[in-house]
Amino acid sequence: MAAGRPEAQDHPPENGFTPLEHPAPRLLPHIDGSVLPSLGGFGKHQKQLVVLTWIPALFIGFSQFSDYFLLAQPNGTCVQPLANDSNWTVTSPPVTATSGAPALQLKGNGTGEGHGDDSALLCACKEWRLELQTGLSQNVVTKWNLVCDSAWKVHIAKFSLLVGSIFGYLVMGVMADWFGRHPVLILSVLFMLVFGLSVAFSVNVTMFSTLRFFEGFCLAGLALSLYVLRIELCLPGWRFSMTMVASFLMVGGQLLMPGVAALCRNWPNRDDWQVLQIVIISPFVLMLPYVWIFPESLRWLLATQHYRRSKAMMLRIARKNQVDMTTEPSGVLTELEQELHKKPQRTCIVKMMSTRNLWKNIVVLCVNSLTGYGIHHCFARSMMDPEAQPTALCHADYYTMAGIAVATCLALCPAVGLMGRRGGLLTFMIITALASLLQLGLLNLIGKYSLRHDTVLRDTLNRKFSVAFSIIGMFSSHAVSILSIFFCAEITPTVIRGGGLGLVLASAGFGMLTAPIMELHNQKGYFLHHVIFACCTLLCIICLLLLPEPRGQPLPESLADGETFTRQTLLHPGEQHLLLAKSDRDYSRVHDTPLHLSATGGATVAAATALAAVPASYALATGGEVIGNSAIANGV
Repeated sequence: MAAGRPEAQDHPPENGFTPLEHPAPRLLPHIDGSVLPSLGGFGKHQKQLVVLTWIPALFIGFSQFSDYFLLAQPNGTCVQPLANDSNWTVTSPPVTATSGAPALQLKGNGTGEGHGDDSALLCACKEWRLELQTGLSQNVVTKWNLVCDSAWKVHIAKFSLLVGSIFGYLVMGVMADWFGRHPVLILSVLFMLVFGLSVAFSVNVTMFSTLRFFEGFCLAGLALSLYVLRIELCLPGWRFSMTMVASFLMVGGQLLMPGVAALCRNWPNRDDWQVLQIVIISPFVLMLPYVWIFPESLRWLLATQHYRRSKAMMLRIARKNQVDMTTEPSGVLTELEQELHKKPQRTCIVKMMSTRNLWKNIVVLCVNSLTGYGIHHCFARSMMDPEAQPTALCHADYYTMAGIAVATCLALCPAVGLMGRRGGLLTFMIITALASLLQLGLLNLIGKYSLRHDTVLRDTLNRKFSVAFSIIGMFSSHAVSILSIFFCAEITPTVIRGGGLGLVLASAGFGMLTAPIMELHNQKGYFLHHVIFACCTLLCIICLLLLPEPRGQPLPESLADGETFTRQTLLHPGEQHLLLAKSDRDYSRVHDTPLHLSATGGATVAAATALAAVPASYALATGGEVIGNSAIANGV
């Protein structure tokens, strides 16, 4: 009978345990490793869709920088003063300069300048002649005479677009996780056209500000959905490069905006600012066919278990990429057939709070994004030359900021390729902190301890150092902002990627909101504002060390994937084991301890029991000597 038994019964497994048969690993959760490679990888279909996400980036750049022209502060001359017949001239810096209070000048028989208490006297005027220096002959400020007592309405109009964007990122991010990326994209395009074109027909500044809020809301949903779709279309090796192309196009929109404004100047039968608003909104009509040509994200469909829709889309992608799914050896389609009975499962960003590591990573990136955009305004204000002429100030500073943005995108590509996401973000944050601290501290040292008698040379050096540190700081802080957003898109799971990315983008909006807030308060507290953000950079440097490195890694799909996506240890597991196992101490007395403990008493027996309960490797490496010494102290 023994000969007739199976061979496995002749040789029973050790310790009496029968080996269990492990089920084959699932393929559908591994989209980057199994699903997309079986559909042709980053093939023709994915590349065409990525190009479609690039085209709107140029139009988004137009809209994001439209405030620099629609709300630019003009030079004003009083034609009919209240007091006498002398001419009063108000020179306010253009919107590209971040100084808020206009430098009011009185020009009569002589030339004088007034600030603070003189503002009420200098603004006593019935009729103004306002002249713009930003390419347009008329904008919102000149249309409704938003100067002097009405100047605060300009800042409210600036608030409206940014506040609308903040709410848009938060709300549309949650909707993108719940209803899908495609519905959010189409709704954003439709309402962007409605509210954007309505702005051009505003009858007063209140209507203008209200419609700008909704325009910013829709612009945020459009930018967020395109960003998420672009990330989810790409394999790990293509994600960063495809994102940087879109960043270049947005900067291109910033560079082209002055030319577009110049083309809208002196338009017949219509105000210049109305023509400009229509010109920058009308190209979004090209996105209406996206309703039919742009599909839902396959990654989101699989992560939320929309398997029936996923099957039809996978067959479509395979057909476009010229892949024969009938002979596909990986078994992805077969596994998908077995999962068709499951119901979709959606996840809200609120569930992030139940995780242990994921919420910390997102909070760190929110603080990084807030700090990057907030301190960018501090550097931009320090770079402005208050003595420059308004025209030169406008064009020089605007193109300087655009040039810095181009240089940042160019530098990010090799930097991230060499140092990775975390290394690049940490490097640029350190540069930002150094530029900020040197600007705040070194300039004061130059004026306090050297060149005290040569005030001209001291002021010249201070100005040159301030401009140099401002350019470096703007360069590095812009890089920090871009990398923080991209970092969040990579480490946030697909099921809540819209909400997570919305949080980081909303934090960036709060950072940008500090600029009009400082202008509204006439730059009061500016130095403290800069000091607070400089301290935040130091905090961010410490927190960045806690983040994982997502370069070359597949995107996490579920909350469990995001939770296990943690920072790698500095030592490899093998090296760490050798470090713990290596010991030059003599532990020979520890082996003798149990023999002597049996004759000593209850206290030493308890110590021996504790020693026996400790794993051998840990006792030898850490605790052996301590417990041995304890036994000796008890009378051994």
